Amino acid sequence: MTRLRTLALSLAATLTGACSTMAPDYQRPMAPVPVTFPGAAPTEASAVAPLADTIAWRDYFADERLRELIGLALDNNRDLRVAALNIERARAQYRIQRADLYPAVGAGGGQNAQRLPADLSPSGESTVNRQYSATLGVSAWEIDFFGRIRSLNEQALQLYLGTEEARRAAQVSLVAEVANAWLTLAADRERMALAQNTYDTRRKSYELIGRSFEVGAVSALDLRQAETQMESARGDLALFAALVAQDENALALLAGMPVPERLLPAKLTDSLTAVHALPAGVPSEVLMRRPDILQAERQLRAANASIGAARAAFFPAITLTGAAGTASAALDGLFDGGSGTWSFMPQIRLPIFEAGRLQASLDVAEIQREVNVAEYEKSIQSAFREVADALADRATLAERLDARQRMMTASRETYRLSDARYKGGIDSFLAVLDAQRTLYAAEQELIAVRLADAANRVALYRALGGGWQ
Repeated sequence: MTRLRTLALSLAATLTGACSTMAPDYQRPMAPVPVTFPGAAPTEASAVAPLADTIAWRDYFADERLRELIGLALDNNRDLRVAALNIERARAQYRIQRADLYPAVGAGGGQNAQRLPADLSPSGESTVNRQYSATLGVSAWEIDFFGRIRSLNEQALQLYLGTEEARRAAQVSLVAEVANAWLTLAADRERMALAQNTYDTRRKSYELIGRSFEVGAVSALDLRQAETQMESARGDLALFAALVAQDENALALLAGMPVPERLLPAKLTDSLTAVHALPAGVPSEVLMRRPDILQAERQLRAANASIGAARAAFFPAITLTGAAGTASAALDGLFDGGSGTWSFMPQIRLPIFEAGRLQASLDVAEIQREVNVAEYEKSIQSAFREVADALADRATLAERLDARQRMMTASRETYRLSDARYKGGIDSFLAVLDAQRTLYAAEQELIAVRLADAANRVALYRALGGGWQ
């Protein structure tokens, strides 16, 4: 009997090791995007420059304050913490599913006592029969001959690996969000300082015109126009003060803690990144390394594996239950010689009539795979658009920045000339007001373009998959 038991267990282990799944062979869908990014002509610099996803964020961002702030956010951000916990949960779920590949061995001991009344006892007297047992056995271990359990195991593995990619994608997003929030705060603080200087200048001008009005040197129209400009600047100052407070709140939320003042910028920096330019690369290579694309592919692989489990459900399920141990009518004789006992109960279940349930389950699995294919292709298309939009913006930013700088220089000179002509009695105060408004708007627009230039560098780094290292 021992040989029979050994043979049965060896045969079961052999079948389990030799079986293969019934899942269809996985083939990565073709990327539904052009072979090159629009406006991304290769250059000598891009041929030797490292790709974005190979550059760690500490090496990409040049400002030490921003690097330290990003480090705080990665340590304390709650969304990233949830993503890490999701990995641990998925790992535990994978271990649960993987355990089904192996027999669950358990030990047990028990007593069975039965009293027979006198009229049922052969001896004519009431008796109490007792039986003690101690066993070690396997209960309902399914031999994965058709790969159902292995398919489910593969599905759980891919979902677990997908959570790893999800955490990396969350880190990429967090790094970019912190950088953008930091830049927005810098721009708004610079706008607020500009509004403060403008308000101070216009207030002094209003007070000067007020004294001139008192002596009849200027008209009431000039005084009211100066007051209008002053109050407009005061309103802008209050607006930017509120925006700065909101920006600081946003940074505190991203960092998961109050941000020290020493890490906050006073104005936009012209040396945001240590890398001058990022090569776009080939879409089919660059996009496939993005964590969100890899996550979508893991989900597609999981859906592909679930088809194997649905197909295997059409075939017989073989389970083994067996136990070996000792049994005795007396507790003190439980481990005496000759008290050994064993049981072996193989079972097979063949589905015959399921009212379409198995076919419906297979249909669901196949449809889910098609859904994941569409989502995978859409994620590639979305990523392609993000890169293309960032490249399109980058192509015109240098010209826009130069134009705004020239416009501000011209506006400042126009204001100087208008003010001189007004003081010389040649022009009215209206020309000075127009020049003031134009200069103020030009300075605001220059800050906006500088912010767009810095934010574009962050957007391109994120779109190309940088920030997870």
